[in-house]
Amino acid sequence: MKPILYKRTYRCGETELTLGTRTLIMGILNVTPDSFSDGGLWDEPKRAAEHALQMAADGADIIDIGGESTRPGHEPVSLEEELARVLPVIESIHRAAPHLPLSVDTYKAEVARQALAAGAHIINDVWGCKADPLMAAVAAEAECPIIVMHNRHDRRYTDLIPDMIADLQGSVNLALEAGVKPYNIILDPGIGFAKDYHENLQAMMSLDSLHALDYPLLLGTSRKKFIRTVLDLPPNDVVEGTAATVAFGIAQGCQIVRVHDVAKIKRTVAMCDAMLYTAAPRVQG
Repeated sequence: MKPILYKRTYRCGETELTLGTRTLIMGILNVTPDSFSDGGLWDEPKRAAEHALQMAADGADIIDIGGESTRPGHEPVSLEEELARVLPVIESIHRAAPHLPLSVDTYKAEVARQALAAGAHIINDVWGCKADPLMAAVAAEAECPIIVMHNRHDRRYTDLIPDMIADLQGSVNLALEAGVKPYNIILDPGIGFAKDYHENLQAMMSLDSLHALDYPLLLGTSRKKFIRTVLDLPPNDVVEGTAATVAFGIAQGCQIVRVHDVAKIKRTVAMCDAMLYTAAPRVQG
């Protein structure tokens, strides 16, 4: 069965991002000292902006900027610290490349609000509007796309996939109730979050089940622990494993992939798209 794909056009400043004709690539830019695979590499604004521009040259359609690590055991940072990390980077990239769509990876509404004012276009919330009750309202007021990810504190699942669908539906409801337009909602299955090794594999095998919610899917598997466990390799040496998950996700209808190794994953995406988008996929309006 061909995957379900969604046709959407998002206005991001000077640029339109279009789903439904090819897979979009989101490049990861962690401006943190403690992210699991690239902590401390890009926490200086000038270097961060240069890396963002290189990822764009390598094929990234969106740059996702995060100022707080969400790896297991991470130390939460204050609002002030997160703003101090992300705003100079967003401003620097936006000055250098105003055409480049930017996403802010945060669960704090005030960080999202100020990031959008500084030049970001998309909110990427790893808690799916559930950590900060004002997040959905910020997205609604800005009329911007918001990515709501599956996550939870209680990891006791009754049945993983139905529970994931119910959890994501809860996030969608929060967004809709705040006034977010349905076409601005994107779902993320939260691979690597609130799931153990076997649950991550099960979620990967069932990505197409999330189409029951009728929203586009973003997949973020890059360098995740379940890949490193399978390959028994360190984070910076698992690009083939990431590529396998990306290909498998695209085959199940994931239309945006969030990755570190943009140039190499771009090749995987291009091959998948050659097969998928020339085979008359089912496209939803």
